[in-house]
Amino acid sequence: QLQLVESGGGLVQPGGSLRLFCAVSGFTMDYYAVGWFRQAPGKEREGVSCINSNLVGTNYAESVKGRFTISRDNAKNTVYLQMNSLQPEDTAVYYCAADYYCSEYPESYDYWGQGTQVTVSS
Repeated sequence: QLQLVESGGGLVQPGGSLRLFCAVSGFTMDYYAVGWFRQAPGKEREGVSCINSNLVGTNYAESVKGRFTISRDNAKNTVYLQMNSLQPEDTAVYYCAADYYCSEYPESYDYWGQGTQVTVSS
């Protein structure tokens, strides 16, 4: 059973940066795509970014393009989300999820982490 654990969230001021980590265990993640999603209070879960098994990353959310970068280290079974120029509207619980293919739709993923809170506030 694939297990995912997010970390790296926290409180940051507008304009600041955070790096999120998604640690994958239970199976080698070499053949899996891993996506990042976020969910703000009262809103639906939104696809942010995904990286496939060929190390090709895609940003889905228009608002994060040019600010967020996804990467992965298969040797460490870890996927990263580097978030720069954070804004209050980026405040949400961030989740990582895994499946065989990238998709911006949460229902496409079978494996999920528990989430990590990111709060952008002065």
